[in-house]
Amino acid sequence: LFWCTRHIGYLVESVMILEFGLTVRRHVSQYKILLLHLYSHWNSLPLAYEWYKSLDVKNILLETVSHHILPQMLASPLWPDSTDILRDYLRFMDDHFRESADLTFLAYRHRSYSKVIEFVQFKERLQQSSQYLMAKIEIPILQLKQKANNIEEGEGILESLKQGVQFLELTDEIGTKSLTFNEELQLRPWWTPTYDKNYLLEPFEGVAYCTGQTLDDQIKQSQAKVVKTIEKRSLLPRLVFLSIQCASSSVKGNVEANGSVFDPKLSSELRLLLERYANILGFSFQDAVGMAFDISSGLKDAEAWSCNLIDWMNFVVFLNAWNLYSHEVDRDSNKHGSTWLLVNLILKKYILDKVRSMGALESSPGCDLPHLVLLVTEPLAWHIMVIQCCARSLLPSGKRKKKGGPSEQCNIELCQEVQDSIRCVCETIELVRDWLNQQMSKSDNDKSESILSSLKRDGELGPGKVYRVIETLTSSSTIDRGLGDVITRALQSWSPADISRKIITSQRTALSNFLRICDSKIKSVKELKAQL
Repeated sequence: LFWCTRHIGYLVESVMILEFGLTVRRHVSQYKILLLHLYSHWNSLPLAYEWYKSLDVKNILLETVSHHILPQMLASPLWPDSTDILRDYLRFMDDHFRESADLTFLAYRHRSYSKVIEFVQFKERLQQSSQYLMAKIEIPILQLKQKANNIEEGEGILESLKQGVQFLELTDEIGTKSLTFNEELQLRPWWTPTYDKNYLLEPFEGVAYCTGQTLDDQIKQSQAKVVKTIEKRSLLPRLVFLSIQCASSSVKGNVEANGSVFDPKLSSELRLLLERYANILGFSFQDAVGMAFDISSGLKDAEAWSCNLIDWMNFVVFLNAWNLYSHEVDRDSNKHGSTWLLVNLILKKYILDKVRSMGALESSPGCDLPHLVLLVTEPLAWHIMVIQCCARSLLPSGKRKKKGGPSEQCNIELCQEVQDSIRCVCETIELVRDWLNQQMSKSDNDKSESILSSLKRDGELGPGKVYRVIETLTSSSTIDRGLGDVITRALQSWSPADISRKIITSQRTALSNFLRICDSKIKSVKELKAQL
């Protein structure tokens, strides 16, 4: 009914019914899974995560069940919780691989050869798990996002990752073996049969979604997307490393204090990886560059990027970094820094579009907050790292010395481009911060009342019928004392007002985390501005 009518009251009623069910029967996992997906859709991810933790997912269930929460967490500002999920999962997998070797040896000693085969096959299946590969890639990306405000700390993370080379090697493995998909998708709610599909975000098209053939096709399409996503994500650490190398070498006449110079092969490698990245998105390198400029100038519809928005933003940021050294992008009569203008315009446009399209979280389930978080914490964060590298190269430092005869004009122009980018980035994040502050300035009581009022409708039409039945059943005057003390106490403890307050508190927690991220970025960018 919510999908069909877009009336938030039906969503509220669904949540209330599930919460009521869990008040009486606290350990029904089906209720919890439905509820955590509804809360995720309603941008109440901290609350969804609490219900996920109550499932007490351990051991092999980490491989088959964590798909209910992990994709949402990776697109959220809840970085410590996301890190915990990834580390717990990777710890289990690594422990299992060690124990599997011991079990295989023990089975062999006891001549239980069928068990030997079973252990080996199971280990291979887990080693080829798409989720395992994704987790190994995502945890260093998460670390990089957390350190992106400080270029030295970011470089330290990249150094520990062998400058991203090891993840390129992981990607190469995809072509030599078939990935396994071990998630128990049948446990997912009907409206989100795969992690990348959510019918509630789409126009209502009837109930033909549940046909077996349609679901099989969706699962195959989703698995194909996962393979592409792994390839794209595995390129990110190396792309970031090469981008900051090119940016650091964009200042004419500077060399490292130890006398080393920038290796042009790194620029060539970045060009090849950009071409590979564009190919994954379905374009040649030249066509991707042309589309970026056409969209920034309004010649093409911005909706062309809607399906892979974050990936396209990343591409534009890395394109600018590559062009800082190569100067091969000739779009505006050889105007120096045209890619600076490109990346500033496009990032600001899409981020502001997201901000303006979102209403109040409590009344806007399914709003684009996850995309906004990703825009700020990934492409914008990589852009800030590039800016920091350029600024560091422009500033006098004991780490650098003049090589003699530098092109002062180029450096002056670069300095101006860096200052313009700093101003643009600062304005963009401040607008996001203003929206967050506006959301958080509203009274929690008013928000809670707004949620509950969606159920208080007069007449026969609209949501609230089941809710009112439950409300009557749980009123102290009508509770059947013959139900027993445990159920009676559970019925008395069910409080719609408490549930609505939990939703508001959860949303506020997510917004607060995002606000801290924005504040830290503004602070680092302003410090950089003061230095220049």
